[in-house]
Amino acid sequence: MSTPDVGPEAFLFDLDGTLVDSERENVESVVLALRRYGAEMTDEERGFVIGHSWNDIYRMVVRNHGLTVSMRELIDVAVLEKDRLLEKSGYRALPGAVDLVRRLAGRATLAVVSGASGKEVRDALTGIGVRDLFSAIVAAEDYTHGKPSPEPYLKGLAAVGAQPGRTVVLEDATPGTLAARAAGLRVIAIRAGNFAGYDLSQADLVVDTLADVTDELCSRLVA
Repeated sequence: MSTPDVGPEAFLFDLDGTLVDSERENVESVVLALRRYGAEMTDEERGFVIGHSWNDIYRMVVRNHGLTVSMRELIDVAVLEKDRLLEKSGYRALPGAVDLVRRLAGRATLAVVSGASGKEVRDALTGIGVRDLFSAIVAAEDYTHGKPSPEPYLKGLAAVGAQPGRTVVLEDATPGTLAARAAGLRVIAIRAGNFAGYDLSQADLVVDTLADVTDELCSRLVA
């Protein structure tokens, strides 16, 4: 008699700092976009960009700099700046990312839940060659309150149609970890892309790279 599959039904991936090494370009693209409107970001504001969604970044710059353009316009300008920054280097997958996505895609439903715009998510997944392996994308345009609100991950859970107890989230930052836990999901935190030094202690498990995410480890999380 075969042993029933007790592994996760679905995996919800954060994008920047988890699948792709793009946090620096994210920050710089927002800095450059705001300069077009005569605003200069402080070090604290730059740090806020990491791990937060466009929704919260936009509210922050409106509050701090009196920005009057729409969120959509700011995103579009920042995406143009980001495209220029990535023209030479391209998108860089973090260690183990592509292999893990390809391995999991054959046995579970995969989605990205990101604070980036939909275009940024699609471009990044295409850039590392895994776009077709994800059944859903939840981006900043798809919710009102970004991480650490549970709303993004609740949207992701609904998109994949999986049970919370059989869904694993992969994250690299405190806001995302807290969001996933608030949504009732299990979380594996990845150190590799966490160059901002976020506290990852709220995750169920912490590993160095996505190459360390084994089938046994994932099954143990949802047992």
